[in-house]
Order: sequence, then C-alpha cells, then structure tokens
Amino acid sequence: MNAILRLDDVHTDIGQYRVLHGISLDVPEGGVHVLLGRNGAGKTTTLRTIMGLWRARKGAIVFRHHDITHIRTPDIARLGIAYVPENMGIFGGLTVEENMRLATATGKFDPARLKRVLALFPAMEKFWTRQAFALSGGQKQMLAISRAIIERRDLILIDEPTKGLAPAIIRAMIDAFREIATETTILLVEQNFLFARSLGSTVAVIDDGRIIHRGGMAELAADEALQTRLLSLSLAAHQ
Repeated sequence: MNAILRLDDVHTDIGQYRVLHGISLDVPEGGVHVLLGRNGAGKTTTLRTIMGLWRARKGAIVFRHHDITHIRTPDIARLGIAYVPENMGIFGGLTVEENMRLATATGKFDPARLKRVLALFPAMEKFWTRQAFALSGGQKQMLAISRAIIERRDLILIDEPTKGLAPAIIRAMIDAFREIATETTILLVEQNFLFARSLGSTVAVIDDGRIIHRGGMAELAADEALQTRLLSLSLAAHQ
C-alpha cells in the first residue's frame, strides 16, 4: 500500500528529555491506522512532532512528496493535515459556529461540506449558537472533530478521542469515524481498545519512544499472547 505519511528514524527531545528514539513508521493511505502504547510511551509526542509543534532533532517526516520535518505548523496544515489534540483545542468562549468558522481558510462554509459534517454530528447544529464551554465532554469532542473536517483534509491526527466519554457517545463516534475514513486517512492514538479494534486496519505499538510492533489490527486483536507481551493487557478484557 502507498504511504501517505512516512517517519524515518525520528528523534524528538522535550527540554532535556529524549522522548522519541528513532521512530520509523509508514502510514498507508486510506482508512484508520492506530498507534498504541502504554502511558508515556511517546504516542502524543509522535503526533505533535508530525504536526511541527515539537521539532525532530534527527530524522525525516514526509507527507506525500513533501518533507515537512522542519516547516512551520501552519504550513503543514495547509498541505492537508489536521490535528485533534487530547485537550480538543476548541475555544470555550466562542460559539460552535465561530469555532468552526475559524477552522476554515476563508471564514466561509462550503454549504455541501457543512451539511455533511452536521449529518455526522447533529448535536453541532442543535448547539450552533451555544458557547463551547457549555457543551458536554462528548459534544466538545464532536466539535473538535467537526473543526478538523469542515474542510477536506488528506490526513487527520487524532489523540485519545474517546477519553472520558460515555459508551453511547463512543458508539456514535465509531460510526462517524468510519464515514470520515472513506475520504480521509486517520492516524489515531487511542487507549480504548474496543474502539481502536473496531476501526483500525493497521496498528503500530510504541514503547519507550520506539516502534516495537507493526501489523494488521485483526492480527493483534486475535492474539492475546501478543497483546500481553506488547501492552501488558488483553484486548478481550475491553470487549
């Protein structure tokens, strides 16, 4: 499969701490691709390094034919990459509409695109004029993802989208992500293994700043011994 994103021996430091120790990873184009690992393994640092929020000390990051290793975050975004951080990155004092307008290049919505996003997340239309701080946790996450897709993107990086959400909201998220993945590649960091297994076509496991496993999600989901060795748990416990 063709890779839409490639990381080649990426090292990232945060202050005096060396966090990534040579991440090499190909993200195939299309579908949902999952990055798993224990807390502190380097998953969020990997996403932030791709997005240029933290700079790689060594190595290369290539998006399609563009070397994005050393370019600015706004320029990376203009190439067609969106990022939904764990803290969602929304503006609490602005309305749902204002948050989504800020995510467009011109401040104007494409009507057909807006209709599609609101069909995926109907709560956004219901709370269109409500300030974002007044939304529930699930609604805020829907807003964060809506912002990421309000314009067509080639790749979306999403960090822990189900954290703290109720099971009913998570089930709705699975349906929405499946629809989004029909047109946009998703690189997903997730601790909810049922969610990850339901969506992921490929998986990479990171530990201590290094990729220690790559393969199909179905393969990992079917092998409890491998799950325990890589993640110190069994996915069956999360069914």
